[in-house]
Amino acid sequence: MTTAPQQPAERPTLTIVKDNAPEPVEGTVVEHQDTVVATRPAWLAVVQDHVRANRMYAPWIARGYWRLARELFASYHDDYPQMIATAKAARKAAAGDAAAEAKAHTLVQIRRADYRRHRLIYGAKTGGWAALAGTGFTVTTLGAPLLDIPLALAALGLGAWRGRPAAAGQQTLLASDTGVTTTASGIIPSSGDEKILAALKKLGFDGEIIEPLTRQPDGTLAMIVDLDDTVTALKGRTESLAGALKRDVPMVDVSKGAHANQAHIWLSDTDPFETTRPSPLLQAPGPIDAWNDGVPVGWGKRGNTVRLLIRNQHALIGGTTRSGKGVGMANLLVGAAMDPRINLRIVAGKENGEFDALGRAGVAATYFKPDPARLLALTDALIADMDRRNRLLGKLAKSKMTEDTIMQLGGIELIVIDEVATYTGPGSHDDRDQLLENLMKLAAVATGAGILLVLTTQLPQVDVIPTRLSMNCGTKWAMKVDSGTQSNTILGSGLAGSGGPDASKFDPPRPGLGWLNNPFAGGTDLARSFDLDEDERGEVTRLMKYAAKLREDAGRLAGQWDDPIEQHLTAATGLSSTAGGPERNGRPGRAGSPDPGEILIARVIDVLADAKVDRMKTEPLVEALRERWYPDLTPDRFKGAMKGAGVGSPVTLGPIGEDKNPRGFKLQTLTSLHRP
Repeated sequence: MTTAPQQPAERPTLTIVKDNAPEPVEGTVVEHQDTVVATRPAWLAVVQDHVRANRMYAPWIARGYWRLARELFASYHDDYPQMIATAKAARKAAAGDAAAEAKAHTLVQIRRADYRRHRLIYGAKTGGWAALAGTGFTVTTLGAPLLDIPLALAALGLGAWRGRPAAAGQQTLLASDTGVTTTASGIIPSSGDEKILAALKKLGFDGEIIEPLTRQPDGTLAMIVDLDDTVTALKGRTESLAGALKRDVPMVDVSKGAHANQAHIWLSDTDPFETTRPSPLLQAPGPIDAWNDGVPVGWGKRGNTVRLLIRNQHALIGGTTRSGKGVGMANLLVGAAMDPRINLRIVAGKENGEFDALGRAGVAATYFKPDPARLLALTDALIADMDRRNRLLGKLAKSKMTEDTIMQLGGIELIVIDEVATYTGPGSHDDRDQLLENLMKLAAVATGAGILLVLTTQLPQVDVIPTRLSMNCGTKWAMKVDSGTQSNTILGSGLAGSGGPDASKFDPPRPGLGWLNNPFAGGTDLARSFDLDEDERGEVTRLMKYAAKLREDAGRLAGQWDDPIEQHLTAATGLSSTAGGPERNGRPGRAGSPDPGEILIARVIDVLADAKVDRMKTEPLVEALRERWYPDLTPDRFKGAMKGAGVGSPVTLGPIGEDKNPRGFKLQTLTSLHRP
């Protein structure tokens, strides 16, 4: 046996790396025993490890394209086969009832037409994708490497992105900083339960878990807790609970379970009102049973469709300018139009064309633009009709309208008064007090007779909406307002400022988002109106074509049936506002005559009557007509139009104020030419 020679003590120990050598930097080249070695950056190592761990993303890519194909197939068919089958079943069930059978047959045809259009759209989409794929294959076949590589990477990247595990909902849930993950069963580990119990305890509630925190199919969280206090008390602290769980109010919901102390707690990781949603009527336009099923107007926290029943309730919608109250009202109107049993009476608050689509389609039984005197006449007509309906209910031994008596009474009267402050604000017009008295009477006693009011305002103040009026509006929708006082005017006194709903505290405010008190759903909760656009997309006009067809088949299009309200208005004013008047634009005129000359004479008479004078100079007449009806009217055009209407040129009027003998028009001359 031999041993290695001992190294002399005076010689230094040999080393591979020099003492005190600097640490190599990632990505640099270092010398290693006369060999040059490049170090690998940490980020590249992570990427390579991730690629290897996921088998080059092959499973992701396959899963991604399988999901795309499945989604395309589902979107191609959507719910149309089911809707067609339901419509056919309704047609079969209506056999023997000619009106109902015709209505159901029309619905079958509408559903089939919608399905054909839907398939054409998806056929075009599929053709586009196929053409793109074919182009990519052709380029690859021809061997253009500068295009092959980007196309291949794009195709693989799309598949991998669609097939990534995150798309299946495997995310952290309770809070982004907790690291709580979902187990395979969907149940959140106990730390999630502990966080909620701790949040409840912080608010003064002790609880026992009945069902632990569980992931729902839609990705939200839910648990059931028995409290030592009532669910109502906890619902009043929803904002505090949301804060304790590091969420906004729309992301937390509390509802009652099996008993008064059992709370169903629901949580979302995203704001359910962050993005808009289209009205479901755009895909399935009707018909609608507004009495039993209600009208879809928006959606709630959990994505549920919010419906308002057109039955036994008046409604009040309030909010500042651009708060979205107009869209909320549009959803209600469009849905109500899909039920031919509803007589729509629309009183506009502005001179624009917001409601013209309902007039053009003949859906609105009554429609006129700002005219306080005509609204007063309308309320008089409704009060008279209420008495008629109540007498008929007495003969039928009924205390109020029921589903089987709707058509016997003449249908449901739905009166929409937009921007009610135009008519009820202090000093708005001479008949303001009498009009308010009529509205408060209708609000108090007309629901049983099937006469319902819908009021909207951007000035929710007690001098515009008196307590006697607002207290009888069971359905209330408060969108963004300026103060807690205004919120209380809509929702009820004392709510804002005491921990209850406050429509002045939306953060951030979203158009159409508001606190909705829906008496048929029970309680007040957040809801956002569906996106329904007329100005850019013409959606209201498109839906009104369906509504008009439904009403025409049922004999309920404006002008098809005997309308006592419009008969009263025509008798009282000499002008008809059926379907918006002869021009269908909200400007009343002689019934059956769209002659613009007669309309002009009637409007000049209205101006003189409102001013309570028997003559007026040309210039102030033109100014009044321009303000109310003809925004582009000039004195010369007015004089020409009056000649064309048979009135002739302006005449001398005699002394008016400081003018000794100005020229203009006399009421006596106009009334002699006007045929009431």
